[in-house]
Parts: sequence; structure tokens; C-alpha cells
Amino acid sequence: MPPPLSDSPAIRPAIPANGPDSLADSFATSYAGVMAFIAVAVEGNFAKAGDRLGIGRSAVSRSVQKLEDQLGIRLFVRTTRSTSLTAEGQRFYDECHPGVGRIIRALDDMRDLREGPPSGQLRVCATVGFGRKVVAPLLHGFRQAYPNISVELLLDDGPTDFTTDRVDVSFRNGRMEDSRVIAKKVIPMPMMLCASPAYVARHGLPDSVEAIAGHHGVNFLFASGRVYEWEFKVGGQLRKVTPPAMLTFNDADLVLQSVLDGHGIAQMAGYQVCDHLRAGSLVACLPQYAPDDRGHYLCFLSREHLPARMRVFIDYMTDGIRAQDMQISSSATALGMTGRVPDTTFLRPTG
Repeated sequence: MPPPLSDSPAIRPAIPANGPDSLADSFATSYAGVMAFIAVAVEGNFAKAGDRLGIGRSAVSRSVQKLEDQLGIRLFVRTTRSTSLTAEGQRFYDECHPGVGRIIRALDDMRDLREGPPSGQLRVCATVGFGRKVVAPLLHGFRQAYPNISVELLLDDGPTDFTTDRVDVSFRNGRMEDSRVIAKKVIPMPMMLCASPAYVARHGLPDSVEAIAGHHGVNFLFASGRVYEWEFKVGGQLRKVTPPAMLTFNDADLVLQSVLDGHGIAQMAGYQVCDHLRAGSLVACLPQYAPDDRGHYLCFLSREHLPARMRVFIDYMTDGIRAQDMQISSSATALGMTGRVPDTTFLRPTG
């Protein structure tokens, strides 16, 4: 969609001059037109917008046409194959959409209060690894507790577009620097450098950040094409390392499996490796330099007028995630500070 033009004319609906009846008619036309306009902009065509609004394609087209006539501005470029916003249409969308969203959330909130138990659909997004291992297993219990709420879970390591993708709640990892969303920290996210006992027996462990360059790394590739840089906190300062690697994956589970198989070392999130560290199938390395400013977050657009279905989902998932034992025990990381090759008795889980 084209960006809004800085010199585009101001968008002001014509003020009716024929008294209160004309004003009421004008308001009705504007409201129906704006709702139809938003639906077409989000869905990308008039037919899907009609399905979303529960009306016919022709009714959507008429509402948009009346709005365009009222504004005196063309909002869409229509062809037989596509529908796209004009520059003025993009500007109008940017101005209208937040307000319409607040109205819809307020109506949903009132409906939830009137109709009793939370109900409706939730569209949830999570990173692939965390979504698969942590979020998805909790959904079954949530559905049992709230059978009138349906959940659609999308796994994606890319950034979340709440508006375009119509996402209600997103699970994000790392550092939250987007001030446009509400980010609730659920648990810390320790990043641990790990190797398998078999790898340690053959190659040992690095005893410093500089020594990592002499080891076989297994790297993670982001959806953007950027390779994840390992991070360490040394002397209070953040240091980033991109190790030499013969294996690179765009899937966190494949990185983990490669390390378990003894092909190299990798820096991975605590939720991925905590069970393996306790079982002794992985050994942590240089834990004293692990960064401590990352977290797992529940993100959403606004605290205002949260529908009951979102409130109960956020509370349920927060409690469920915090109840899981994803902490890195001191005994599992002690070996990484010594540089010793592990033996099987040390790696056997305690208790």
C-alpha cells in the first residue's frame, strides 16, 4: 500500500446544510461507510469484507462509494484483479482505524459483561520454539477451563503486525523496545551456551568468551536472514559474538538437536535447555557471562476495554507458564565455570 502523502488535502466530510435530519443521514452514511472502508482495507477486497461484515459485496461497495462521495476523495484504486488504498485512503485508514478498534473493543467488553462467561475467538501469535514447547501444551487446559473461547495459534519468528494480521495476543522473546504495545513480562529468558557431554569429551569447553572462536558453533538464522549473535555480559558490558559455524538453521529445535547430537556448541534460551541440563544430556558453559536482561513477554495493543476472553487468557497463560520449572539450576551450570570434562555421575539428575 502506498504511504500517505504529506501534501494530500485535508479529509473533511461535507457538513449538511438542511437541518438535523440531514445531519443524522450524514452520520449514518459516514458510520456505515467507515466500517465498510476499514473492512475492505483489512481484507484486501470487497467480497471478503462483505463476508466479515455479514452483508453482500454490493452493499459494501455502495457504502464505500457513498463515503467517497461524502468526502470528495477516492479511497481505493479498483481493478478487476486487485483493490488497493490510494495515498489519501491510506491516510484516512491510519486516522480511523485506532478509533474503530476502540469502539469494537468497547462493544465486545459490554457484550461479555451482558452475556456472562467469556466467549469468542482469540488469534494468538508466538515464536516457533516457545509456541511449540510452552504455549501450545497449555491451550488444552485453557480450552477446558473456557470452552466458549476458540483459539487460533500462529507460530512465526518474525515481528507481529497486530493490525494487519488481526492478532489479539502475541508472545515475544528477548528485549521489548516497541513502545506501541503493552508488554507484560512473564518470566526471565536466560541465554545459555551449551554443549553435549560427547562434544565436551572430544573438544573441551571454552574457558573465556575469546576461546569460543576455537569451537564449532551451531547458529540460528532469523526470518530476516540475519544470523543470531551470541551475547555475553562481561564486566557489566554487553559483548556480541558470531562464532564460526558449519551448521546454521532457521529452526530453534534443529539447533538444539544438533547440539544434543554433539555437532557443536550453541547459545540457546533457558526454556529449550533446562530439562536437558537437569538430565545431563547438555552441559552449560560460561554461565557467569550469561545476559540477564531478556524475558518472555505477553504483548497486546492496549489495556483499555480488554474483552473478557483476552483477560482470562492472559491470566491463565501467565500463571501456567510461571508454574513450569524452566529455571537453570546452579548444579547444572557449575561445570561450565570449571572447564572440566563431565563424568556420568555428575550429570545424573539429583533427587
